[in-house]
Amino acid sequence: MKEIREKFEEITDERQTGYIKHKLSDILILVMCGILCGLRTLEEIVSYGKNKGEFLRANFGVETIASKSTLSRTLNMIKGEETVPKVVEIMKANKSDIGEILAVDGKSIRSTIEDGKPHSALQILTAYMTESSVVLGQEVVDEKTNEIPVFQEMLGYIDVTGKTVTADSMHCQTETCRKIITGKGNYVLGLKDNQKTLLEEAKLFMNDPINAGEIETYEASAEKNGGRIEKRKCRKISDVSWLSMYGEWVGIRSIFSVERTIVTKDKSTDETSYYITSLDVTPDRLMKIVREHWKIEAMHWLLDVVLGEDDCRILSDNGLKNMNIFKKLSVFFHKKIPLVADGKRTIKSSMFNALLNDDYLLQILNP
Repeated sequence: MKEIREKFEEITDERQTGYIKHKLSDILILVMCGILCGLRTLEEIVSYGKNKGEFLRANFGVETIASKSTLSRTLNMIKGEETVPKVVEIMKANKSDIGEILAVDGKSIRSTIEDGKPHSALQILTAYMTESSVVLGQEVVDEKTNEIPVFQEMLGYIDVTGKTVTADSMHCQTETCRKIITGKGNYVLGLKDNQKTLLEEAKLFMNDPINAGEIETYEASAEKNGGRIEKRKCRKISDVSWLSMYGEWVGIRSIFSVERTIVTKDKSTDETSYYITSLDVTPDRLMKIVREHWKIEAMHWLLDVVLGEDDCRILSDNGLKNMNIFKKLSVFFHKKIPLVADGKRTIKSSMFNALLNDDYLLQILNP
């Protein structure tokens, strides 16, 4: 717990010294513990602090419990740009192996949409290690721009050495590929109409019977989930020198497709997605990497459904950014706890256990 407090103490406290009643680190520890227990609002967090005052004092050194208005003012004051790297350091310190797959995706906080301005929502782009739930970085996407330049800027400070970066088709950009390869990483990027020539050439080559002998194929076992059956097949071509823009895509070594067939009681649907990659690995490995990217979407779902991010009414960008990274920290810590024998433990039930059982909360923070 000492290490967590030390990280929070490194965050700049811009309040006037003579008016400070509650330590900044005390406030942040209270917020962290409340969110670890699945609490959604500042009122709930304050109530938690008042009921758990002795526990927080004995185990975290929290001297006083701030009011809702103090929590709100403080969270809105602290710069998210300072909080995020400190929380990232806490995650890294608690995970020796953060994994290989780095998924990048943006998420909008719907409660911030202004009336008549559907694109005004605060959007946060996150770089997320899917195997460990460690966040390596996040940035706000201004409504006057988009994710592309923001991600390219992030690649200037995120260490992608030895990592495989996955992202949707928006980030299938020559400059993005160059930055990843320069950073000694690899990429797997979705391919759609924003790179129309490349997509059309990939489809033409991979679907031409003449080239069938050059294509490696892997077909996964069908998966059954309720009344739904999903079949997946990956097809990959390693020789991509025939691309008309081959020289512009730094590091490209393979193009592949993932074909999905979903069968339900009423119908069967087929879809095919195309990708470019700097890897030359087996089709089954490529399919696993693509599926791994889904975990960042699952994390975003947890932020909304379990932690109520879309209902958050903290109005300032700083407050929302701070709550967002604390919620990601909560997901990280809960995912570190092994599943129980029957495999039925969920993040939500784990948070509820932390709320009821102080020892369990301590176990989460010291697994």
